Amino acid sequence: MCQVTGDTRRRDSRPGGRSIYTAAMRLNRFCLLLAGVVAVLVGRGQAQSPWQMEPPGTTADLRGIDAVSDSIAWASGTGGTVLRTTDGGATWQKCVVPDGAHDGASLDFRGIQGFGASTAVVMASGPGAKSRLYKTTDGCRTWNLLFTNPDAPQGFFDSFWFNGIDGMVLGDPVDGRFEVFFTHNSGRSWKHDKHKGLTVNGRQLAAFAASNRCIPQGNRLFARGFATGGKNGPVYFSRPFYPYEQIKGILAHVGRKEPPWVQYRMGPATGRASAGVFAMAYRYPMTTGICERCGFGENAIFMAVGGDYEKPEETAGTAAWSADGGETWNAAVKAPHGYRSAVEWSRTLQVWITVGKNGSDISRDDGQKWEPLDEGDWNALSLPFAVGPGGRIGRLTLQAREPEGAAVPGPTHIKPPVISTGRRGSKRP
Repeated sequence: MCQVTGDTRRRDSRPGGRSIYTAAMRLNRFCLLLAGVVAVLVGRGQAQSPWQMEPPGTTADLRGIDAVSDSIAWASGTGGTVLRTTDGGATWQKCVVPDGAHDGASLDFRGIQGFGASTAVVMASGPGAKSRLYKTTDGCRTWNLLFTNPDAPQGFFDSFWFNGIDGMVLGDPVDGRFEVFFTHNSGRSWKHDKHKGLTVNGRQLAAFAASNRCIPQGNRLFARGFATGGKNGPVYFSRPFYPYEQIKGILAHVGRKEPPWVQYRMGPATGRASAGVFAMAYRYPMTTGICERCGFGENAIFMAVGGDYEKPEETAGTAAWSADGGETWNAAVKAPHGYRSAVEWSRTLQVWITVGKNGSDISRDDGQKWEPLDEGDWNALSLPFAVGPGGRIGRLTLQAREPEGAAVPGPTHIKPPVISTGRRGSKRP
């Protein structure tokens, strides 16, 4: 072990003698040099990290995160934990535990969506009645029960999201069929989806409640679909929106033909219950401005990430992309450097970011190639924030990089799209 001692010089006993270095002095110089090199390397690693660590004030395993804006964000996790920031992550308020007087402290909140500084919905994932939704409208001082798993003691909530007053909840299969519920009044009532196409037909499929992202999201809107994994996965289930669904009144029921859910293979079966697609997102529109004549599939990129959470260092099957609304999938040429549980498109940076147990990655070419960003332990992502175990919260500090000879592309304003798919009629995501 290196140990720096006191004066290690020895005076030459001859007249006019000079100080000479002993072996101890040479060892001390080596130790000081080594310490300096280590300090430089550590400092350099910290300087290169794109994530600025935030003080969460909790040790909970965080799996839910939603950045409403650059300054307002909500996070959630184990032990009934809900957090809120209104100052860009400088401080995180620990919220009142939903249903804390009953069993709230035992709930695992794996998904959360914010609607401003005062309003949010949080999803508990657990077996049977442990799967619930709660809502706050007073900055998380109080919570109201919004929805309880109606399949209890069976069922398990995996993901949810709201497009305004319209919401969707996804649950694991019950009696051989994925459980999907919809609301059209902000959650006051829910309807069980009875459309065909949700059966697993004897296959071992499941959705993963890893980051509240197996329902694809883009521009803070969900597409009506979900990704799965399991021994016979991965499979993408899709039932796109149609314009006539917006018609109200008696005309809504005249001549309407409800489309079924359609299933698309996303990659080869893994044979492992712990593997598959864990998160999806989409980028729309691809062009500058709104392309009124382009279909959703023609003008969107879907991104899927996953892998095997029991083998986090493996890169096989960790990322794929689709340019036709999820019908066909292409594996990344250069994959992320391990299992990934969340992915998101950054309009500000014009890049894709993905996170997982052994770090984060970035893609600048719509998912064809991924480059490592860090080696941190992350669960979920909502830019600019990422969250992980032990109360881990980071804020992305990357700056936009302007392409050579061109301005950064992308629309300055995106409105909810009404989209034509060309060969399938009109749809929106």
